[in-house]
Amino acid sequence: MSDFKELKVWQKAHELMLRTHQLVDTINGRKFASLKAQMRRSAESIPANIVESRGHESAKEAARFLRIGLNSATELEYHLLVAFELRAVTREEYTSLTDRVIEVRKMLYGLIRYLIASGRFAAH
Repeated sequence: MSDFKELKVWQKAHELMLRTHQLVDTINGRKFASLKAQMRRSAESIPANIVESRGHESAKEAARFLRIGLNSATELEYHLLVAFELRAVTREEYTSLTDRVIEVRKMLYGLIRYLIASGRFAAH
């Protein structure tokens, strides 16, 4: 089993988390406190669940954690939409991060499909 840091999907998810934190730090106003916390949590959950998946030898168990990460990515996409519609972030910030979320989701879908088809977990 390889190191999680070798996974391209983890690298992309980690970068997404860092960029989300940077964006959240620019959002001002107490009225956005809950939204900011939710954005941080969902962004952190994506790479964390990829890491968690690496601790399981069973493809089924590994895929379960990847699905949790996938759900967190979908949640983050929604929070970004809310932040944009409430004018907490610009269109450019929204589009840039949403594009990254979609890329990570596609990679997670592909890794899950691979796991289920092969019955094993290999570095991608």
